[in-house]
Amino acid sequence: MTELDAPARADELASLARVVREGVGRLNWRMRTEADAPAPGPTVLAVLSRLYRGGTHTPGELAEAERIHPQSLTRVLASLTSRELITRAPDPSDGRRSLLDITAAGRAVLREYSVQRERWLASAMDRTLSPTEQQLLRLASELLVRVAEA
Repeated sequence: MTELDAPARADELASLARVVREGVGRLNWRMRTEADAPAPGPTVLAVLSRLYRGGTHTPGELAEAERIHPQSLTRVLASLTSRELITRAPDPSDGRRSLLDITAAGRAVLREYSVQRERWLASAMDRTLSPTEQQLLRLASELLVRVAEA
């Protein structure tokens, strides 16, 4: 690529970023509206998902991983603990810290929310997309995960 191509490439990437953001945002909004029950808040879902996928975390690790201010996380963790969706135990290697983990009830809340959304999404993809388009969407979703984790 020459230097003259750089501005055009930047414009192209900015346009792609806008389209992806808009598509992901609209899909996320639609899936939230299709759920049968009220959805847990985004921070609650982020915490439960992180603990489910990543296992035990300290509050600091969780705040850093999810890019949440520790003060905001404190209230969420207190609520999740009182609802018995997570456990908080002292860290045996450092008594000043605590270790957080998701409970069976927390996994059930997360799974039910996910199942409702996935059921709607599977039906919408079946009605709307050809098998080839479904395969393209599979590839695109893998790429989106890679970008999100970068």
